[in-house]
Amino acid sequence: MLRDVKQLLYTAAYRPHEIENFLNIDHKSFLTFDPELGYIQTDYIFRDGMDGTLSEYRYEPDRMMARRMINYRDNPCRINTYGDSYTQCAQVSDGETWQEILAAHFREPIRNFGVGGYGVYHAYLRAMRVEKTDLAAEYIILNIWDDDYMRNLDAARWIRVAWMCRDLPRGKKGGYPVHGFPWSHVRYDTKNERWIELPGICRTATDLRKLVGKENYYNAFKDDTVAHLYTLREGGQAPVEELEKLAEAFGIRVNLRSPKTRKDDARRLHIAYGIRSTMYIVDKFRRWCNENGRKLMIVLSYDVPTVQNALKGGSRFDEEFVRFLKREKYQFIDTLPLIKREFGMFRGTINQFCSRFYVARAGAQVFGHFNPYGNFWFAFALRQGLVEWLDPKPPSYR
Repeated sequence: MLRDVKQLLYTAAYRPHEIENFLNIDHKSFLTFDPELGYIQTDYIFRDGMDGTLSEYRYEPDRMMARRMINYRDNPCRINTYGDSYTQCAQVSDGETWQEILAAHFREPIRNFGVGGYGVYHAYLRAMRVEKTDLAAEYIILNIWDDDYMRNLDAARWIRVAWMCRDLPRGKKGGYPVHGFPWSHVRYDTKNERWIELPGICRTATDLRKLVGKENYYNAFKDDTVAHLYTLREGGQAPVEELEKLAEAFGIRVNLRSPKTRKDDARRLHIAYGIRSTMYIVDKFRRWCNENGRKLMIVLSYDVPTVQNALKGGSRFDEEFVRFLKREKYQFIDTLPLIKREFGMFRGTINQFCSRFYVARAGAQVFGHFNPYGNFWFAFALRQGLVEWLDPKPPSYR
């Protein structure tokens, strides 16, 4: 169990070797630093695929580092996709992504601007870059996955990742690679009762050197309220005054002072905070789309534990967001009911069912992702909703 904020940040602190490896141009990293987005991915090969296979990831410098297009790449493109690693399609090679499966079926190209580790806010910021260039598309798909809601709030996602991956080797050649660098994020200003957008604390890649060492990292983030919230969620001690104001502003009753209740209450508050931030972001995104003649489709995708919980009849963590999408009449595809329907036709256990779709985490991955079969299923789970959304229909359907 986590003890306190200091332990959390000491665990996350960068080792010299980690940052020097990242900054060394002769050392091939799978990331390149970006002051606004934290990082953008570059070409790499990881042994992170199904059955221990190598996955190849290639990106297109002349197309804003979109993942390499395979099918119908020379045709005009009217669909851009944004999101995290479930959009990027981590742990499969280029032609095995759900975008390429749909492109082959639709007979038209689909661009993939997904980046592993991004939150909804970072997907939105990336879209704002791309959609103001000649790569703009009329149809925009925003894929939102389990943890994306909370990533909006992180001043540096590495704070949480380092704790989740604390047992993996770090700080040595061939050790677990650092990522989740400081980036832009959103917070709720309880004093002025409004959402605010904040820049990351590193303006250049070399600024990362200032975060090397326990005391440097601790001093940079010791007053961060989301780091406090995560500490409480993991059972540790942290300041609660500002978080109590946040809970009051959101109308959520919590007791963060009692060791008996703070873990569960902090988790509820963290999820609610993330979901409310996502409401703010997608509203902003939809307004921009409406003002610029674009159409926005939101897709909801899910991690293995969420799927397992749903198949056991448990309640969903994102119910508030689903109600919001329905109430505000968003175009969206919710894949969780589709997964439940698929399971209804399956003869086997829940674990056997999930093993058909997902591959375990490996390499630099924090979570497991869809295997090629899972991406095929996901593509066809989206198929009918996308066909009805697109006008004119895909060439295959005209």
